[in-house]
Amino acid sequence: MASSTFASFSSKRMVALIIAAAVAAAVYVPAKAWAKQYVVGDERGWTNNFDYATWAEGKTFFVGDSLVFNYPAGKHNVFKVNGTDFQDCAKPLAAAPPLTSGSDEIPLKTAGKKWYICGVSGHCASGQKLVITVSEGSAPPAGYSSSGVAMVNIGFAALVLVGTLGMLFF
Repeated sequence: MASSTFASFSSKRMVALIIAAAVAAAVYVPAKAWAKQYVVGDERGWTNNFDYATWAEGKTFFVGDSLVFNYPAGKHNVFKVNGTDFQDCAKPLAAAPPLTSGSDEIPLKTAGKKWYICGVSGHCASGQKLVITVSEGSAPPAGYSSSGVAMVNIGFAALVLVGTLGMLFF
C-alpha cells in the first residue's frame, strides 16, 4: 500500500511539474518571436526619388527588428551615418565600408535614432536617405491586446498554480 501511495504521489508530482513547465513556456514569449523585418521602401526598395520619411511614418521600430535594403547591386549602397552626416548627405570619414550586396539586412540592436544614406553621388540629395527611431522592447503581433492578455495570463497562471498545488498536496 505504501508503495502504491508513493507511486501515486510521484505520478501526481510529475504531472504537476509538466503542467508548470507548460505554463511557463506558454506565458513566456521571447521578444525575437515578435521581431519584425521591414523592407525599406516596400516594393520600391532602396532607390532615389522616393520619400522614405513618409514610408517610415506610422511605423514603430523596436530593438530586435531588422531593416532590409533591397536594390540592384552596383547601383546603390547603404551607409549607416550620424545625424550630421545625414543632414549633409555626407559619407562618414572613418566608417565601415558601405553595404553593397543589393539585399542588406541590418538588425536593430539598440534603441535610439538611426540614420542611413546612399553614398552614390547625388542619391542622398534626391531623397535616398532614411531616419528612424528604435524603441526598447518588442512589438506584439497585430491584434494583440496587452492588457487583456496580461489579465488572461495572470488568471490562467493562478489557476494552474492552484491546480498544481492541489495535485501535490491532496
